[in-house]
Order: sequence, then structure tokens, then C-alpha cells
Amino acid sequence: MEFTPGIDAVVLVGGKGTRLRPLTLSAPKPMLPTAGVPFLSHLLSRIRAAGITHVVLGTSYRAEVFEEYFGDGSALGLELEYVVEAEPLDTAGAIRNVADRLRAEDVVVFNGDILSGADLGKLIGTHRNADADVTLHLQRVADPSRFGSVPTDASGRVLEFLEKTPNPPTDQINAGCYVFRRSVIESIPHGRPVSVERETFPGLLEAGAYVQGFVDSSYWLDVGTPEAFVRGSADLVRGIAPTSALPGSPGESLLLDGADVHESATVDTGTTVGERAVLGEGARVAGSVVFDDAVVEAGAVVENSVLGKGARVGARTVLRGVVLGDGASVGADCELLEGARVWPGIALPDGAVRFSSDA
Repeated sequence: MEFTPGIDAVVLVGGKGTRLRPLTLSAPKPMLPTAGVPFLSHLLSRIRAAGITHVVLGTSYRAEVFEEYFGDGSALGLELEYVVEAEPLDTAGAIRNVADRLRAEDVVVFNGDILSGADLGKLIGTHRNADADVTLHLQRVADPSRFGSVPTDASGRVLEFLEKTPNPPTDQINAGCYVFRRSVIESIPHGRPVSVERETFPGLLEAGAYVQGFVDSSYWLDVGTPEAFVRGSADLVRGIAPTSALPGSPGESLLLDGADVHESATVDTGTTVGERAVLGEGARVAGSVVFDDAVVEAGAVVENSVLGKGARVGARTVLRGVVLGDGASVGADCELLEGARVWPGIALPDGAVRFSSDA
């Protein structure tokens, strides 16, 4: 990754993370424990590795949590500033809302719930070499029909922004990372909701601005759903997704300080076991995120699931693709399958069976 001086970073972390409830009832999505640290730590580590040191966080929901944890950023080798969004301003509105904190002429903007392996130095280099007004990270995906697509010409210049369609003309999608000239940010209407996808970018093209694409096919994941969150954490633990914030070496599991794992328990497929969490005799936990103080009792099976802080799984219970909120508990000999979510503090009795439902 190239060193890229003279550029600011903006990270948008104001969303409520409704698709990740009940986990986000107690913490903003970018602050959820992911491979041992808040998700945002992984992105900040990549920003610092690219040589960017001045970072502005655009916050809203539970804004105070970010500053309480990261402070001024000096521990990470960064200078962090925080701007609170009093009312929802959408993506471009949130970018415009931090304009008065920017110093550099070029600004790289990140969506705070994307896990990406794109080379930031090359992205910024592409922007500067093209002398573009805005450069977009465009990700190649196997199924672009799930997203809006962004076709480019032979030089990489963006031609248009297309809504979702069954037969998109390109496999390139908007990957949620952009490099702006600061003057373009300052031209975004101030004080009202503005969408980059629906208003800013189409408006720039219509006005004849130079919008460049940086096309990439490296690791990329939107962690906005429980399934994707679990996968992203496991990929970080296993070294598939890039980070320098992992508290340990990549491997099949990550056990945090004070985790108590019985010698007969099995922990693999990128599982994280939080501080003071307990895995009992014969328990099997695969591809999951176990928050601090959670308990998995003897013989239980937990696969591709998230156990919130202090959650409890009873003996011989099976969870597959499940989310337990903080302090939730599931009794012994239960079976909860794909999509089931148990809200914080809820207790399911022994032998309860739930299929893809909320409790």
C-alpha cells in the first residue's frame, strides 16, 4: 500500500444499524466487537497504514460512544475529530456536514460498515492521476443485480449510475468509498438530506464533472446484516480480510483475555471468544462471535451465530445462524435455526424450539 500524504479521511458512522438488531440496541454498528475489537478499529488501521492521519468521524446514533473509546486517536497514530449529525442527512448530507473540519484538498470518504481490501494508495493515486473531481471505488461482484451498477468507459470514467436491474450492463458496483475534491464537498447543499447515489453523483455527471472509477476485485463485504457481520469477523480472524488491528495472530479462532474454554470444546472457523466468556465441556462453536461474559454450556453447538454480552446457551442446545442479544438466554435442549433473534434479557425455557423468528 502506497503512502498518501496530504489527504483527509471522513468515516460515516451515523447509521442506527437496524438490520443488526438486537446487537445495535446497546452499541452503534461500527462499535460492535468484531474479531476482538470494535469494527471501526479495523478500518482505522487501514487508513493509518495508507499514511492518512487526519480523520473526521460523522456520527449520529450513540455519538458519545465513539469518542469515549477512541479519544483523540493518538493511541492509533491518528488525529480524530467528531462531528455529530443532529438530524439524518443521508450520505452526501453527512459528508457536507463535516466540511468545515477538512484541511486537505483531497478527501477520502468511507462508509463505516464496509470491510474492504482495496489498496487505498492506488485509489488515491488514480484520483490524482486523472485529475478527477470525484473517484469512486467500484467493486466487481458475482451478482451485480443485487446492487445498482456503475458502468465506465475504456479510461475508467464513470458513464452513469443505474438502479438495480435484473440484467445490469456491468458487474461494477458502488463500493461505498470515494475520493472527493474538497471543493466538490463544499458544493453539496448544506443542512438538508442529500444522497450521493441519487443526487450528488448523477448531478455531477449531468454538469460535466469528471467522475472517475477505480475498479477492483479485492476483498469486499457490507457487514450490515447478522450473516455478513459473522462472516466478516471470521474472515478477519482467519486473515482473509485485511487488518492490522487484530489482537493476535490470524488463525482458526481468537480467544481474548480471560476466556475459559474447556479442553474438550471445539472452537474454529474464525470464531472469536470474548473476555471471561465460558465454553463448557464438549461445546462446539464454529464461525461465530461470542461477546464478553457469554456462556455456552456443555454439549451445546453454536454455528455462524452471535452471542451478545452475558448471553447464555444451555446444555445440548443447538444454534445455527442465530443472534442472542445482551443478557439473553436459551435453556437446555433447545434448537434455534437460521434467522432467529432473541432480544436482550429474554429467557427461553428448556426445550423451546424456534425457527427463523424473533423472540
